[in-house]
Amino acid sequence: MPRVRELEVFRLTLPFGRRSESLLVKLTDHGGMTGWGEAVSPHPKTWARLEETLGALLIGVDWEHPDAVPSGDSAVDMACWDLWTRMRGVPLAHAIGGTRTSLMATVRLAPDSSVESLVSRVNQQVCAGYGHVTLDIRPGWDVEAVRAVRQAYPALTLAVDCGNAYTDLAQLVALDSYGLEVIERPFAIDDLHAHASLQDQVAASVAVEARSAAQLDDYLTLRAARVLLLRPTAFPSLSDARRAHDRAAAAGWDIQCAGGQGAGLARAATVAVASMPGCTLPCDVTQPPRNNQIVTPIVGANGGVIAVPLTQPGLGHTIDEARVHRLAKESFHA
Repeated sequence: MPRVRELEVFRLTLPFGRRSESLLVKLTDHGGMTGWGEAVSPHPKTWARLEETLGALLIGVDWEHPDAVPSGDSAVDMACWDLWTRMRGVPLAHAIGGTRTSLMATVRLAPDSSVESLVSRVNQQVCAGYGHVTLDIRPGWDVEAVRAVRQAYPALTLAVDCGNAYTDLAQLVALDSYGLEVIERPFAIDDLHAHASLQDQVAASVAVEARSAAQLDDYLTLRAARVLLLRPTAFPSLSDARRAHDRAAAAGWDIQCAGGQGAGLARAATVAVASMPGCTLPCDVTQPPRNNQIVTPIVGANGGVIAVPLTQPGLGHTIDEARVHRLAKESFHA
């Protein structure tokens, strides 16, 4: 039974790319075992809330399972799962019901300066072993870009991520002639009827990013999509993410796990969730920059394949604590 004797929380500004923030939680039990968790781009009030409440919630308190810790925070929950599974000597993937040893990966490509440059970047990824590519599109950068990639690679499995940026149904229906597998996040997340209308008119599967059971149930009731875009760290706990997985899988939906930002811990948790049997679409943890990661081995794809760490307990990665301390702009200890 875990009993935390000390905890540390770190606020990191990642040095590369968009220089996003991560909040890391480290728990140490009385036997010296540690567990780590991460929240990517946390809510501004999260830091103050954890500083005020986390010590009283965890220090010296016995708990038998991570679900018994009512933190309401994904980083704390992840750290509890990491500690709990390390103490039991089991990989996190197995503990939450994962069965896969490796995952197919998609690579995500942002809009480019020209379609010619985009096609060149797609070529680089195909040559690197990727058989699935996701193009980020927006109004004004969509049909021409998709057409060019499809003409260059007629057999490539292709998806698009709309970033909830569209309001015109016809713009997205026009993309369906290019053999897309998935159209991700086409409209504002609360516009269920637009999603349902699009799904009725296209052969591609519409993917929605539901972040609660109630939201997912609304989509399921309206048959407004066929794919759940599951971002585990967007849920308060890994058990909540698992329940969303179970609901979507029971309804016959495909599931794609995503979580390509952060310092590596959130990506590792995404890989663990993606190893569950309902996660049938390629996993998205490949967003650069890899140099932001503080874990070994780096979480990412090799030749379009992501390894699920099943020989190590917990998240399955070693933390570079010296680098954590170098990157931390703020920390507290209890």
